[in-house]
Amino acid sequence: MAHIVVLGAGTGGMPAAYEIKAEIGNEHQVTLINASSTFQFVPSNPWVAVGWRTRDEVSFEIRPHVEKKGINFIAQAVSKIDATGNNLVLANGEIVDYDYLVITTGPRLAFEEVEGSGPHGHTQSICSLDHAEKAYEAYKQLLAEPGPVVIGAMPFASCFGPAYEFAFIVDADLRKRKVRNKVPMTYVTSEPYIGHLGLAGVGDSKGLLESELRNHDIKWICNAKTTRVEAGKMFVSEHNDKGEVIKEHELPFKYSMMLPAFKGVDAVAAVEGLCNPRGFVMVDDHQRSKKYKNIFSAGVCIAIPPVEATPVPTGAPKTGFMIETMVTAIAHNIRDELQGKPTHAAGTWGAICLADMGTTGAAFVALPQIGPRNVSWFKKGQWVHWAKIAFEKYFIKKMKNGNSEPIYEKFVLKKFGITRLK
Repeated sequence: MAHIVVLGAGTGGMPAAYEIKAEIGNEHQVTLINASSTFQFVPSNPWVAVGWRTRDEVSFEIRPHVEKKGINFIAQAVSKIDATGNNLVLANGEIVDYDYLVITTGPRLAFEEVEGSGPHGHTQSICSLDHAEKAYEAYKQLLAEPGPVVIGAMPFASCFGPAYEFAFIVDADLRKRKVRNKVPMTYVTSEPYIGHLGLAGVGDSKGLLESELRNHDIKWICNAKTTRVEAGKMFVSEHNDKGEVIKEHELPFKYSMMLPAFKGVDAVAAVEGLCNPRGFVMVDDHQRSKKYKNIFSAGVCIAIPPVEATPVPTGAPKTGFMIETMVTAIAHNIRDELQGKPTHAAGTWGAICLADMGTTGAAFVALPQIGPRNVSWFKKGQWVHWAKIAFEKYFIKKMKNGNSEPIYEKFVLKKFGITRLK
């Protein structure tokens, strides 16, 4: 009997545990390990941060749901990975041996790279449920005493969709409360232009998002390197296409949410030869570590090079569909290896995103992620707002039910005639 350990129970880890278990059956053991005892649907965090969702609506206890599927669960952080000894050391001192390790930890939020940023500094975050709840408390203070708002993404950020999403959601909420006229808004981003998205643009993302920002009276600064944050003031260097500083900004704010750079979590980054310099797991086309043949990885924690060099550093996003294809490839490859077959599965990496904008929304599809693309599609409309809500409800229900069927096949793939695996 082989023991497969999945490390991390987010939007990649829980589906990975379910799908691997469905593929290998009861002859082998699957254990899911997560620092928290709860699953949190991260894409709902922008709604949590303005009070449109509560913790109970977007999270649930993991154990009873995975154990129904015959999956073991351990709610402990991992302090060390012994990749040569094939075991994990947990925060409580327990040692867990494995035959295969699947790393789906997500990122470490590198607020330390910009002095004064983050929930322990002077800006808010929507990268975790705890952060989103803290952001809502700060948002309520803004409502009591309106003033300037700065929202955006810092150097080395890679997932820009939530920043746009949150800017438009805040705008919509302020308009509903009839205080938008008291809140000047600025969008500050390391992207070289609006709608770059870490993907060198998708379809007419530049024109459509610029138009939306103008229509919602949101100013913007691109090629922006946030250098430090003080109480109520953000310092931003604006660069030109050559990377030269052309203007220094001091932006006052009463409220700010800035997405940070991502790095690999400490226990993963510390494994010799596993990761790149920023702590992301280096994998081959089959999601397998390039050094350790019994370690696989999927999601935000893997190393993907930027789509292109930009004057201020940006990363490439890892969206839900991409993560799903990685997870499916891992499940198939572990199954085949346990059956004595060669591994062959590779995910159809591509970017698919549904971004709510309060009352409307924007959706994009980029296949493959790096151009030239077979599909480059960007649309906006109220249907996206409702599709995001439906997606949230369906995904949470799927995780509670232990459904191993891929979700994007139902929502997106048939429309574009694409597959999860190459």
